[in-house]
Amino acid sequence: MRLWHYKLIPVLPNAMLVSQWRECIAIKRQWEKGTLKHRLVSYVKDYDKTIFMGYVYSIVGELNERNIKWQRKYWDELLEFCGGIWKIPYKEHNDKYLRQCYFNLQEKYDRGIITFDEWKKIKQEMIGELYE
Repeated sequence: MRLWHYKLIPVLPNAMLVSQWRECIAIKRQWEKGTLKHRLVSYVKDYDKTIFMGYVYSIVGELNERNIKWQRKYWDELLEFCGGIWKIPYKEHNDKYLRQCYFNLQEKYDRGIITFDEWKKIKQEMIGELYE
């Protein structure tokens, strides 16, 4: 499980964006049941749920931007669980985490999980963010 750094959402390959949507649903379900214990995402429990919903909102916004279908019923479930939308980033989504996520994506490219064109887009869009 991973919540990609919020700045990477616009450049995630389509398949990874859809996976992130599913990940958000899984996180909500585990959080709701009290079983969210994954070390990479359990920090979300330390915040108001509306911040998580703000992250989800950015995922859905990007899905819409790319005309990728998603199921409204899960949005409604998430919204009911979170109680609203508050769009501020997690403090964990800092510059260090952005670099970690970037290099995780680079590894996915190196291993053939994402294509050259997908990686090229990520590099072009993120280089200024990484080395400002």
